[in-house]
Amino acid sequence: MNRIEKPAAGEYAPYFSLYISKVPEAGLILEYLENNRQVLLDIFQPLQAEQLAFRYAPGKWNLREMLVHITDAERIFAYRALCIARKDRVALPGFDQDAYVLASGADARLMDNIIAEYVAVRESSILLFRGLDDNALWRTGFASNHSTSVRALAWIIAGHELHHLELIRQHYL
Repeated sequence: MNRIEKPAAGEYAPYFSLYISKVPEAGLILEYLENNRQVLLDIFQPLQAEQLAFRYAPGKWNLREMLVHITDAERIFAYRALCIARKDRVALPGFDQDAYVLASGADARLMDNIIAEYVAVRESSILLFRGLDDNALWRTGFASNHSTSVRALAWIIAGHELHHLELIRQHYL
């Protein structure tokens, strides 16, 4: 299963439209996730310590924190997809991204470790979505007080990463 069509507006919280709109219209979202993994790695792997620690404004995340955030968010979105795909009817909570980054200890971690975690989470997400049939992809549940479809979560993962890649190119590189 490689084709996951773009979700309709009612399949996700309105604030996720920013992310979903960034993803190309092709339904090959899993190929996109595979290919974009390398785009992100090509950006992060050559960076030096001072580049990774740079903050473009007070209170903004540095690049270590940004990559940990991208990874954390993907893990949470994929977990939501798993729960909904498996017909878990529990309403899934939101998460405070700033609190997660603050508690992540990203600055004390080796970049190789952060990158390895990102790669593992991405591979896990791809395998999860690849293993879902059409019925599971169309299932909906509740996350952060909004109805969400499994297929929308695949697109949210991709669009969230694109959003941060744009910020990285704009403010850090």
